[in-house]
Amino acid sequence: MKPISFRSVRFHQIGDASVLKIERVPLEPLAANEVRIRVRAIGLNRAEVMFRNGEYLETPKFPSKLGYEAAGTVESVGGNVNNFSVGDKVSTIPAFSIGEHGVYGEIATVPQCAVVKSPELFSYRQNAAIWMQYITAYGALIDIAQIRPKQYVAITAASSSVGVAAIHVAKHVGAVVIAITRGENKKQFLLEQGADHVICTDTEELVSKTMSITENSGVGLVFDPISGPILNDLAEISATGGRIIEYGALDNRESPYPLFAALAKGLIIQGYTLFEITKNNKRLENAKQYLLELFNSGTIEPVIDSVFSLDKIQDAHRYMESNQQKGKIVVEID
Repeated sequence: MKPISFRSVRFHQIGDASVLKIERVPLEPLAANEVRIRVRAIGLNRAEVMFRNGEYLETPKFPSKLGYEAAGTVESVGGNVNNFSVGDKVSTIPAFSIGEHGVYGEIATVPQCAVVKSPELFSYRQNAAIWMQYITAYGALIDIAQIRPKQYVAITAASSSVGVAAIHVAKHVGAVVIAITRGENKKQFLLEQGADHVICTDTEELVSKTMSITENSGVGLVFDPISGPILNDLAEISATGGRIIEYGALDNRESPYPLFAALAKGLIIQGYTLFEITKNNKRLENAKQYLLELFNSGTIEPVIDSVFSLDKIQDAHRYMESNQQKGKIVVEID
């Protein structure tokens, strides 16, 4: 018998991780273009913490769902869905409203454009840990910047799930990766992921170290989710004609525009989110084709830092906010 209700994570006010509640909610009618998924695993993203805190691109409407990435099996499909069948092993791509279609729970109902058949080689845990980070990295490095072999690429917050994905994608192209992190405890991990150089900003000076590595040429691309005052240093380490892609705001301090460095070097400094890719059919198909080839061949696979159970969702969010992770945090559904 199909369920008439299911456990879902919702929140009724802005706040810290304690506002997340597991509630039993009724199944809503399935729209013609939607796919209903029995969820086996959920991938956590920094965007969800920001959404919970009221600091995201979208404002919660209470009670609010949340979550972008889930993996499981198709339970039912809408009348206009032809590409998926009951029992298909699938995962979700962030191409929808996080509050309206949030996937934290036993059941996820999402538009068919946000569903993809999962790579055969991957487990449910792995399938819940690929699309947000790898499409984010692909969109910036491949679709927009079109990085080249031997080009210097600097990646900040490098031990995050997106940072690790960016290292994997950049090394697949043959770029020279400079991974930037704060603590020495993440250095060996980043080298194991393929980084050619690691700069630990707690103990090393970012600008002088980068210019030493690049023999004063600077880096052609900086991929950064931090913003804030570090933007000045990122402009200093950029090469003439370089590009800085900002895809987040982890530092909530003001981001000063590095005018003189931008003028002197002809820098491109641009904001970016993966929705540039996921809400454009052609670019999304290109991304899926590029990445699925790497996943299905075993060339690239996600790094999972830790796994929590659904009833520990608050702890999972707190762990993400501690900045200890090396790769992806996954929540498993019993």
